[in-house]
Amino acid sequence: MEDEEVVLLSWWASVFSLRVKIALAEKGIDYNKKEEDLFNKSPILVKYNPVHKKVPVLIHNGKPICESLAIVEYIDEVWTSSPSLLPQDPYQRANARFWAGLTDKIYPCARRVRSGEVGEELEAAKVELVGLLKLLEGELGEKPFFGGESFGYIDVALVPFSCWFHTYETRGGFVLDEECPRLMDWVRRCMERDSVSKALPDPCKVFELNRELIKKLAVQQ
Repeated sequence: MEDEEVVLLSWWASVFSLRVKIALAEKGIDYNKKEEDLFNKSPILVKYNPVHKKVPVLIHNGKPICESLAIVEYIDEVWTSSPSLLPQDPYQRANARFWAGLTDKIYPCARRVRSGEVGEELEAAKVELVGLLKLLEGELGEKPFFGGESFGYIDVALVPFSCWFHTYETRGGFVLDEECPRLMDWVRRCMERDSVSKALPDPCKVFELNRELIKKLAVQQ
C-alpha cells in the first residue's frame, strides 16, 4: 500500500510493543517509531489510548489501534502479503488466539518475580511462571514453531518475553534451559529470524533496566 502513514507508539523493553515490531517486520511494513517515556507519557499517547494510556498503539492513517494482540491481528488482516501470521482454517485460527491469549498471563506473575518479591511470595510467583512456560512448551511439542513449520501468531505473542528470561532466572533462582529445554530451543530458532533478533533488546540491558526500575519504584513508595 502506497502513501500510508504508519506510526507505532512503543517502549523498547515492552514485550507488548515488541510483538508489534516483530509483526511489522514480518510483513515488511515501513513505519515511524515514537519511543515513549512510561513515567512521563506523551500527549499523543494519552490522546490515542485514552482508556489505558499504555503502549503499544499503532496509528494507521490517523486511526489508532490499541492492545498488542489486536494490533498484530490488524496488521495481518490489512497487509495481506505473505506470510500470514494467523492460520486460515477457522479451528486453527481460534486455537492460535487461545494460546496467544494465554501468553498474556505470563506478565503478571513474571512481574512479581522480577520486581523484588521475596520468600513465599517469590516462590509462588516463580512456580506460577515456570508452570505457564511448561504448559506452553507442551503445546509446542516437537514442532519447530507453535503453528508447525511456519513462524506465526503464537510465536509473535510469546517470543518477546524471552528477552526478559535472564531477568526472571536471576531474580527467581531457576534455569529455563533445565526447566523448559524445548521452549528454549524454540527461542533460539526464533532468534535466527531477523524480525526477532533485530527487535529484541539485549537481555543484559533489560536486566539493568529492571534494577533501575526497582530502585525508582522503591523511592516513589
